[in-house]
Amino acid sequence: MSKKEKKKNDDFLAEEAKEMDAQAPEHELDIPDSEIWTYQIEGLQAPAINVSYKGQRLKKLIVVAILVVAISISMFFSVRIVHNTEYTFKMLDDGTCELVRFSNPGDVKDLVIDYYVDSKTGEKNHEIPVSSIGEYALNCDEVISTITLGKDVKSYDPKAIYSCWWIINVFVDDENPYLCDVDGVLYNKDLTEVIFYPNDHDKYLRLKNGYAELDENGEIRSLLVDDKGEYMEELWGPTEKYDEAYFAKYNDEVRTYSLPSTVVKIGDLAFAYSNVRTIYIPDAVTEIGMMGFFKCQIAELNSYIGELKGGDAVVPGEGCAVYPSLPESLERLGSDAFTYDSQLTYLYLPASLSYIGHHAFFETVVRGDDGISGITAVNCARSEDEFKAVETGDEWAPKYNNGILIKAVEKVYSAQREDTAQS
Repeated sequence: MSKKEKKKNDDFLAEEAKEMDAQAPEHELDIPDSEIWTYQIEGLQAPAINVSYKGQRLKKLIVVAILVVAISISMFFSVRIVHNTEYTFKMLDDGTCELVRFSNPGDVKDLVIDYYVDSKTGEKNHEIPVSSIGEYALNCDEVISTITLGKDVKSYDPKAIYSCWWIINVFVDDENPYLCDVDGVLYNKDLTEVIFYPNDHDKYLRLKNGYAELDENGEIRSLLVDDKGEYMEELWGPTEKYDEAYFAKYNDEVRTYSLPSTVVKIGDLAFAYSNVRTIYIPDAVTEIGMMGFFKCQIAELNSYIGELKGGDAVVPGEGCAVYPSLPESLERLGSDAFTYDSQLTYLYLPASLSYIGHHAFFETVVRGDDGISGITAVNCARSEDEFKAVETGDEWAPKYNNGILIKAVEKVYSAQREDTAQS
């Protein structure tokens, strides 16, 4: 066959194929409803069964176009983002605004969050109060040391102040009906929830208790020195100059915190990254939130029975009975609640506990040259069968590398709580 004849034959076959395709009936997938899942790839939409695919692309484009227009119109009328070089606000329907982001120009150490700041003049508009502080509003700030919340702030995202290592105190306007502070620690108004313990609050406590002073510029300057006479910010253990008794006193005054007896909830990230070493939790606490004590310095976890006002300290034997454990009233323990808290050595899970989030005690046990340390056993008040009723997340229990594989620590069921209660 010549090239000319071959081309003519190919063209004829192509035209014939087009005609057959045009006359062919629309194809439908005849898959029983009970077997649809076997034809679906995870992450992809399920196939349309017994529905023609003809014209689906055009229909999808029309739907997408309608959605884009609808969302754009909705955003235009419902949310207005206003910002200048320092502040980003979201205007809310009730005439107030939310602080979305504060970008420190580099010299703001004391931040007051109370009113909208005009993007043109930089002046505060007292007719538009700030009522909400959004997620990551202050993120990774390395300058701010003090924050004051205005009287209208009622909503505070647990991640509003995140990775801001130098926050010493958070104060709240006395007229605020929603929030309050206890000596620079943030609570809700009725002191039933602790919201945020500032990461560098111990610096204020060193000043308050005579371990530091204010310099000529009003900055807090430590009075602690090492054995060579050189300045050091914190005291992490006994030295030649500071003996065991001095170190114990320092821990009591700087790195110990007592929650008031009204508290029933420890909020998400409340003590995350803090330098608290010893904490006293009221026996009435029912919930510890997500990352409540994440990467904290906590080594002594105590619960107490007794009446305690905000700002007062638990003194075992003086009106408070103390036991070294999570409170007997605890019902929920959030994800990553004690992650990386390897200084803890004792864990008792009360019978009241019904939920433990994922990785609640991740990296709380470590293996060293002398064996494992940290939380080396989980003591459970419930029996093994009863504990099955507790809802648990992935990898909630402490595990460690024994040199061959990752091994979970022993669970001791029907355990009796250690009790050092004093009255």
